[in-house]
Amino acid sequence: MLDPPRIHLLPDLLISQIAAGEVIDRPASVLKELLENALDAGSSTLQIQLEEGGVKLIRVIDDGHGIARDELALALVRHATSKISSLDDLERVGTLGFRGEALASVAAIARVTLTSRQPAGSTAGQHAWRLCAEAGATPEPAALSVGTVIETRDLYYNTPARRKFLKSGHTEFAHCAEAVKRIALAHPGVAFTLTHNGRVSLHLARSDTRTRAGAILGEEFLAESRSLDAAAGPLRVFGYCALPTYSRARGDAQYLYVNGRFVRDKLLNHALREAYQDLLHGSRYPAYCLFLEVDPATVDVNVHPQKTEVRFRDARAVHQFVFHAVQRLLSGPLATPPAPSAQMPVADEASSRWPDHPASATQTGRPTFVNRVAHQGSLGIREPAGSHPYLAFVQAAQTPDRLPAAATATTEAEAAPLGYALAQLHGIYILAENHQGLVVVDMHAAHERILYEKLKHALDEQPLATQALLIPAVFNAEAIDVATAEEHAAALRQLGFDLAPVGPRQLAVRAVPVLLQAADPAALARALLGELREHGVTQLLTAARNEFLASMACQGAVHARRRLSLAEMNALLRQMEETERSGLCNHGRPTWTQLSMTDLDRHFLRGR
Repeated sequence: MLDPPRIHLLPDLLISQIAAGEVIDRPASVLKELLENALDAGSSTLQIQLEEGGVKLIRVIDDGHGIARDELALALVRHATSKISSLDDLERVGTLGFRGEALASVAAIARVTLTSRQPAGSTAGQHAWRLCAEAGATPEPAALSVGTVIETRDLYYNTPARRKFLKSGHTEFAHCAEAVKRIALAHPGVAFTLTHNGRVSLHLARSDTRTRAGAILGEEFLAESRSLDAAAGPLRVFGYCALPTYSRARGDAQYLYVNGRFVRDKLLNHALREAYQDLLHGSRYPAYCLFLEVDPATVDVNVHPQKTEVRFRDARAVHQFVFHAVQRLLSGPLATPPAPSAQMPVADEASSRWPDHPASATQTGRPTFVNRVAHQGSLGIREPAGSHPYLAFVQAAQTPDRLPAAATATTEAEAAPLGYALAQLHGIYILAENHQGLVVVDMHAAHERILYEKLKHALDEQPLATQALLIPAVFNAEAIDVATAEEHAAALRQLGFDLAPVGPRQLAVRAVPVLLQAADPAALARALLGELREHGVTQLLTAARNEFLASMACQGAVHARRRLSLAEMNALLRQMEETERSGLCNHGRPTWTQLSMTDLDRHFLRGR
């Protein structure tokens, strides 16, 4: 019988190789660790040179404060670092690296050469020194101005089994380039140059946060984003949140940082997903670049070997702070459009000048809405509409003028960012004129969002106002639906519906929510019963509530081909201006778009 294996200490090299397996899984992991060390050294310029996706060579050149000659060998030893020296330091980590494992782990699976020189003012800054990570090696004189050069060659040369898991050079380089971008986003004041196989792939000059975000994420991202900067006590979050119209099929445009460190945190991801919930289709992913700043003592970064996860001391407070900050940013009413430019480039100023905007009745032969601002005082978001489904629109548009005849263009623009209706196109779109140019509104999508927000507020303020039907709407139903309506009659009344069986397979709709009285009562009831079957009454009133209300709003919104008067169209525009998230419908589609005068001039080649 064989003796059982005995417990013994592992050799140092094997320990380092095991540690490297936790920290380093591909060339991009090596590059990340080296870049973090360079930034911790106070570098302002970083040059990254790669060959064969980083497998053959990774060279990082920085201009930081360098490493002293007698510390070069120590820098390659596990758990040797200049960044912390006590538990108190560990609990308040302010640097990207702190464990002292990176260089030792890399040196265990690659051929590493370390060259460094400290600034001339220091005692050790008169010469540069080079050290190869080999047994018995000693520092040698080298040529270098200031800073550090770290070279890693032949990654996994001594662990061929690990090397088999690497992908092609092109794929590995793509991961390296992404690692550079993630770090560069958080350090706009540092210049980065990335070359691969001798060709420059990325060059980023020193800049500010906005410029750096545009250079990495694209100007389209910035154009489709809103800037965020919110603070509460020791918490601050700033950056850019893309509008839902810029959503992606994958989560590849989500950059989230905690104290300058890129993280993939479930808590924060959940907060952001919830903030976009009412604006984004379930299969789409939001895009953002956000930086969260917290007291280092309230966050534990020593959670994951690659330091991509964190743990907050007060996780709920952080979650709610980020959630509400982003939700408020995305939920704000429509922004007031800027006033039109005083000058417009046209071919012939005398003969080709556009009429003043908005045009008067005498200029166009159509009714003018200048100086007419629809009053919404009686149609607040929390109040139901009148007895007729479109009476609210008519009442709003027919309210007496609120501005004097001499109202300025700026005041008018602030009062009506979406302008005033001109016409309806094919019973689907509303065409309106504002100070920027032409506004096109999808009336069903816009009304759907308005109803959805009103339903949410109304349900929060129980009881939900109902409208009894003069003649109950009777429809055929399955026996299970009849039983469901009887069993959950109280819950249905809470949602504003009064359903009663009038036969073994028939139900009568006696009342519906006031906000949905324009919809087909039978269709609403069928949709409601379908939601009940799918989610159950408890879920319908809690977790699935918003999904249900979105479905009801879609049913109740004005449908295509329904002709609206100018008064109804203008009232719809005014309600859009007061409704949160009115730029998108419940399915994430845009509700309106703006064509500026510049856009129109460009299309018709005016001024050329």
